[in-house]
Amino acid sequence: MKIMGIDPGFGRIGYGVIEVMRNKMEVVDYGLIETPASSDIPTRLDMLYDSIKRCIKKIKPSEVAVETIYLTKNQKTAVGVSQARGVILLAIHQCHIPIFDYTPLQVKIAVTGYGKATKEQVQQMVQRLLNLPIIPKPDDVSDALAIAICHSSSRRSYQQ
Repeated sequence: MKIMGIDPGFGRIGYGVIEVMRNKMEVVDYGLIETPASSDIPTRLDMLYDSIKRCIKKIKPSEVAVETIYLTKNQKTAVGVSQARGVILLAIHQCHIPIFDYTPLQVKIAVTGYGKATKEQVQQMVQRLLNLPIIPKPDDVSDALAIAICHSSSRRSYQQ
């Protein structure tokens, strides 16, 4: 089963895809989608929508896991991320792929076993769990892989 994890953002959206076979996880692909700050909001959202659709058509994931939005004091950031997340969910839904949501806390617990894990601890565990030679950069990408790992872990727990 191919699981795609998405770390939603407005200017930078991380994605990571893992293949899960029995209890083994292997990286299929990962990357970063960026929208230029110089473009207006509708144009950036349109670019994001097209990029997500292209990514899904190329990778053909079985399921997609998306991180929920955490509360932030910066209202402008929260609104932008909410808009981007809505466009991401629409693009996935139109591809008829099941969508699963996870909070940052759920992701940290699934990947490290500790809800207050630092970003660095999550990155190190992503590297270890996926047997990668280096930590995927930038953070958005390693976060997306962590979200995919979280969904894989959640599926195993549910199936047992």
